[in-house]
Amino acid sequence: MSGPGDRSAGRPVRRRIALSAGAVVTVGAALAFTGCSSTGTSARTSTRTAADRKSAAHLTVSGGYLPQPLLTDMAAAYFTVTNPDGTDAELTSVTSPLAAHTTLHTTTGTTMRQVDSLTVPAHGTLALGTGGDHLMLENLTHKPLVGDTVTLTLHFAHATPATMTVTVPVRPTTYRPKG
Repeated sequence: MSGPGDRSAGRPVRRRIALSAGAVVTVGAALAFTGCSSTGTSARTSTRTAADRKSAAHLTVSGGYLPQPLLTDMAAAYFTVTNPDGTDAELTSVTSPLAAHTTLHTTTGTTMRQVDSLTVPAHGTLALGTGGDHLMLENLTHKPLVGDTVTLTLHFAHATPATMTVTVPVRPTTYRPKG
């Protein structure tokens, strides 16, 4: 049992699968990671027919990370979703065992605004990053530290897969990806 001084208390240890900032998680890779995870984290496909799944391109997620938060109750997460399909997809929500609530935001100038969904354009990408579109995790179960990993489940409309589970590393507060 963990005590109050145990820095690992409450962390999703069973769900730790490192996803390097440059790695790409595809549906197949996410399913392959299931064998490495003691909790069976996986990506689930949508309810499209078998013929639709065969012809539809799959969304991928890359470059995910969560800067170590300064506050104990709120954090932001960033990642890129690529959509090779010919139809727009909508990121409608994200859930995480780290947070009681998550919200999607867009930033225009200096104004941050909560939105119901973010569009992943056909044959394009949705890049969540500092100063732009991003994910807020609120009412954290604990303050994640550099070296931890955080599980995020992305929920999509009009896409294959309909949900995708990825694990992202916690980076230093000042981390900025190259590129």
